[in-house]
Amino acid sequence: MARTKKAERIYQLWSAANSEERIKWQSNSQKGYDFYLNEQLTQKELETLRESGMPTFEINRITPIIETMKYFVTANNPKWKAVAVEGSDTNIAQVHSDISEYCWSLSNGKSVYSSVVLDTLTKGIGYFYVDIDSDLDNGKGDVVFNKIDPFDVFPDPMSRDFLLRDASFIVIRKTLAREQLKIMFPEHSRKIIKASEQGGIEAYSQADRSDSDAIIPEDIVTSIDKDGNSDDIIAYHECFEKVRVPYVNMSMKVFPTKEDINKVKELSKSKLKAFKDEASVATKEKILQIQKAFQAGEIIEERANLEIKKTEEGLINSIQQKRAEIDYSTQEELNRVEEKVVSKEEFDLLMENEEVASSIVESSDYFETRIKLTCTLGSDITLYEYILPVREYPIIPVPYMYTGTPYPMSAVSPMIGKQQEINKAHQVMVHNANLASNLRWMYEEGSVPEDEWEQYSSAPGALLKYRQGFTPPTPILPAAINNAFYTITQEGKADMEYIAGIPSAMMGFTQQQADTYRGLLANDEFGTRRIKAWMGSVLEPALEHTGIVFKEIAQSHYTIDKVFRIVQPNAGGDYSEKETRINIPIYNDYGKEISRWSDYSTSRFDIRIVAGASMPINRWALLEEYFRWYQAGLIDDIAMLSETDVRGKEKIIERKSMYAQLQSQVKEMEEQIKDKDGTVETLSRQLVQAGIRHNIDSGSMETKKDVLETEAQQKYYRKILDDEMKNNLQSKDEEK
Repeated sequence: MARTKKAERIYQLWSAANSEERIKWQSNSQKGYDFYLNEQLTQKELETLRESGMPTFEINRITPIIETMKYFVTANNPKWKAVAVEGSDTNIAQVHSDISEYCWSLSNGKSVYSSVVLDTLTKGIGYFYVDIDSDLDNGKGDVVFNKIDPFDVFPDPMSRDFLLRDASFIVIRKTLAREQLKIMFPEHSRKIIKASEQGGIEAYSQADRSDSDAIIPEDIVTSIDKDGNSDDIIAYHECFEKVRVPYVNMSMKVFPTKEDINKVKELSKSKLKAFKDEASVATKEKILQIQKAFQAGEIIEERANLEIKKTEEGLINSIQQKRAEIDYSTQEELNRVEEKVVSKEEFDLLMENEEVASSIVESSDYFETRIKLTCTLGSDITLYEYILPVREYPIIPVPYMYTGTPYPMSAVSPMIGKQQEINKAHQVMVHNANLASNLRWMYEEGSVPEDEWEQYSSAPGALLKYRQGFTPPTPILPAAINNAFYTITQEGKADMEYIAGIPSAMMGFTQQQADTYRGLLANDEFGTRRIKAWMGSVLEPALEHTGIVFKEIAQSHYTIDKVFRIVQPNAGGDYSEKETRINIPIYNDYGKEISRWSDYSTSRFDIRIVAGASMPINRWALLEEYFRWYQAGLIDDIAMLSETDVRGKEKIIERKSMYAQLQSQVKEMEEQIKDKDGTVETLSRQLVQAGIRHNIDSGSMETKKDVLETEAQQKYYRKILDDEMKNNLQSKDEEK
């Protein structure tokens, strides 16, 4: 098969991206990732150590540091906020927040986020990939968040934007088995078979021209298929390019079908008949009123006849006016004009149809930036090519230490030298200890039985013999270990922590902890400053750009009526399901869709990352802050308790709320008793002064009766309160 120009061009773009600088970066990044995985010795170093009798173990100081950094970075899920451009889009902005939460959960976003951050820390850069999984939602598809291996991504080497927004292209290159490709693209099976016979292996081997350990060696050009046969490896390319695409904004008449015409006419007749019936009845009622007025002598005959004539003429005029309105509405419905945006290519095809061309009222040309996706095999076969309905690359980089190029440095790279020092120092110290425990002997040839000495010379209490007349064997003692080796291990560890900005206290090493609580909080706060600075300047802009890309793809994909079900946590600790519906059709009287409620695809809004939403939170510092607010009277104990991690806090809050209500009721009862006691005393004084003392007893009895009833109620509520407090104390004792 002859090479296609498209496939050859994509192959040339990949070759340009696979420069010596990129190969060097991949080698260094792979080395950093290997050090994180505790693979810190090359094969050559292992062989050298074994030949010298040296130990080959590693003291991995890198992994705990990287894991601590990853924990702080991924402690919270990122949160995006949609901001409406117009007031009418405020509600849809909240809807978008719900959709992004749904897609993030559907994609297991927490795991994807963690994987991307790990790539960033160990390989220098991680990649989000916002894509559409067409198999989800019963074949309708859903937008998902994925990650890509940084070693599979080949960006434009001339790009200088850390988010690759200025890149002219981004190539994703994978090497896949033929059978796997046939499963992925069954519609292209013939092309895949031909690619395996021509060009695929050649392209793969050319990619691996580096002698770096990070690059897959050339001899891995075949795999084994399910039948045990050799299966060729093929280079698979996905090339994303920014292109200027011509579009046409046109207005065109919508010609109804015969069925639509009949439906509209029948509805119009029905509306006119209903109006006639109503108007006729109203006219008859008015004429009857006029006749009654004439019979009662309220109006003369001439006036009655005139009013009846005017009423009948009014009926005719109103029917004619209504008929005109219905006819106009019918014509407007049958001759609607719709605005539509299409590609220039689609517009040219429409213009080839004379009937369609005649329906176009006006049109205007313009250009928009779009992403073109081209998929090829090797350097000779093009699988497919199409334009994505988005302006930005769906591949979003998250670099660690940006170098001004697409090849950033990882968090591991500056620590590799110190890690090697630590490994070598420990290997020397252990080797010296081994020599001290297993003495070597210098002896005169023939003076000792060599097999016996070799077997028992290191055994405790062993009795070894040598032949008379020979010089006794002499032990060779190892030189004392230099204290510098101990210094190297300790200073190397401290240096690595300094380089990463992660002190030992943050990794849970208690011997390194601060003496005071405030000191602990200070260590935690200062220890995360470097991480927070990177998150604020790099990670959060990358997450915000991810949200923007997601918005573009989601709005282009979710164009039909759809319901999103989102599981949300409640204040009480349980969960509830929230439903969000978009693109709800609104129909006119003729059954035609004229608009949409919650029209998601055409709404305008911007995306912002919630400031600090992804930042690590110091829980102890936060609780201390809440405690100070509680002491100052700014919040109550329930508000403070809700922010803690106390087990069963929801039930505690519920019981405290009930206690507060009971105490309020008891206090109210006490106030009522005081008021009634005062009433008794006042009434007694008034009765004495009036000389009607005999009425005091009866009045007092009634009032005291009320007091006794109130006191009984008070005792009842106090008993409930005491029982609840006893039950609470009993439950705490059982927990202990």
